[in-house]
Amino acid sequence: MVESKIYPRRRGFYVKMKLFHHKNGGRAQEQSFFIKYYKWVLSLTLSLYLFTSYYITHNHEPPLITKTHLPNPIFKLASRALIESSHDTFLHQVQENQVLKVFVYDLPSKYNVDWTTNERCSNHLFASEVAIHRALMNSTYRTFDPLAADFFFVPVYVSCNFSTINGFPAIGHARSLIASAVAFISSHYPFWNRTNGSDHVFVASHDFASCFRTMEDVAIADGVPSFLKNSIILQTFGVNYKHPCQDVEHVVIPPYISPVSVRGTLEKLPVTGRRDIFAFFRGKMEVNPKNVSGRYYSKKVRTMIWRKFNGDRRFYLQRHRFAGYQSEIARSVFCLCPLGWAPWSPRLVESVALGCVPVIIADGIRLPFPTAVNWAEISITVAEKDIGKLGEILEHVAASNLSTIQKNLWDPRNRRALLFHDQLEEGDATWQVVHALSEKLDRSYRRSRVSKQ
Repeated sequence: MVESKIYPRRRGFYVKMKLFHHKNGGRAQEQSFFIKYYKWVLSLTLSLYLFTSYYITHNHEPPLITKTHLPNPIFKLASRALIESSHDTFLHQVQENQVLKVFVYDLPSKYNVDWTTNERCSNHLFASEVAIHRALMNSTYRTFDPLAADFFFVPVYVSCNFSTINGFPAIGHARSLIASAVAFISSHYPFWNRTNGSDHVFVASHDFASCFRTMEDVAIADGVPSFLKNSIILQTFGVNYKHPCQDVEHVVIPPYISPVSVRGTLEKLPVTGRRDIFAFFRGKMEVNPKNVSGRYYSKKVRTMIWRKFNGDRRFYLQRHRFAGYQSEIARSVFCLCPLGWAPWSPRLVESVALGCVPVIIADGIRLPFPTAVNWAEISITVAEKDIGKLGEILEHVAASNLSTIQKNLWDPRNRRALLFHDQLEEGDATWQVVHALSEKLDRSYRRSRVSKQ
C-alpha cells in the first residue's frame, strides 16, 4: 500500500512515499528494486505535471502594458524603430525629389503652334523656343501634375513673325504677346501668383533676349519687362559685364541649328575629312558699316575684316547667301565668328557641329553651357582691337597647337551639347537646359515646402 503526502513548496511540489515491504528473501529484494524505480518515475511525472500547470496558469495571458508603463529597454527599441521607419520614408521622398519636374502650360494655340504654319518658324536661328517646347512635351522631365512641378514652362513663340519686307523676324509684338500669356496663366492657374513667376521659365532666343528688342540702344533703354523680372529666361544673349538685358535670372543657350541639316552635311563631309579652306566667313559684311539708321553694324568689326583680308588668299570671305553654306564650313580649318548686332552668332554652333575651329571676335561674350563645352580648348578668341593681326594669329595657331584644338573640338559631346532635338536626348541642348535649371532649385516652390517640412 502506498501512502502519499503532498507538501507545498515555493515553486512546485514533491512527493513523500512510504512502502510496506514484504519480508520474503529474493522476492523482497526484487520488489524493492521495482518499487524504487516506480517511485522515481512517479515522482518525476508528478513534478513535471505540477510545474507545467503552474507555468501555464501564471503565463498564458500576459498582462497588458500601456505605453506609459512600458519598461525602458522595450520603449527605446520601439522609439528607434519608429525613427528608422520615418527616416526611410523621408529618404524615399528625397530620392523621388531628385528628379526635376517641369509643368508645360497648355496655352491657346495663338501663343505658339499657330505660328508654325510658316515652316521657317521651326528651323530658323531663333527656333530654340519651338525646339525646347517640343522636347519638353515628350520628355520624362515633364509632369502633368502642376503640384509636383519644380518649374513651369510658358511656351510663347515670339520670333516667328517674319517681316514681309526683308524676311527677318520682327519682334515688335513680343512684349504684348508675352504679357497676354502671363495674364492668361495668372487668371486660369494659381501658380504664377504664389511666387510672382519666380519658378516660371520663358525663352528669349533673339538678339537682345529678355529685353525683346533688336537694337541694343533701344534694348538698354527699355530693359527687361517688369512682369518678367522675377522669372527665368533662357536666352541667346550673354555678356560677362553688367547689362540691362541680363538683369534677370537667366541661362545662356545656343541659337538653333537644325540637327538634320548638320547630320546631312557630315554624311558627305565628315569632321576628319580634308579641309582646303584656311579661314572662312560668309555673311553680312558692310562696305560702309553705318546703316540707314545711323548705327554701326558689328561695331565696324566685319567691315574691317572685309577691308583687311578680302584680297588675302588665306581668307575665303563671301557676303552673299549660298545654299551649300554648311559644306563650306565643313571644308574650313578656321571659321570666323564676329559679332553682328548682338555678340552671339549661329556660326558658333555651326562651326563646332561641323568641326571647324571657331574664331570668336566679340568682346565680353558669354558662351552657352560652359560646363559641357570647354570653349577655351576648342576655339580661339581674338579681341576686336586685334582684327588687323588676325592673319598672324591664325598662322601661329596652325603652326603650334592646331591638332590639339581639333582633337578636342571633334569630340561628339560638344556637337551634341549645342544642338536641339524634337525628342530630348541625353547631353543635348535641351538636356543642358534642364541641367542648368536643376542648379536653380532654390526657386522651386515645391522644394521649398519640402525643406520646411
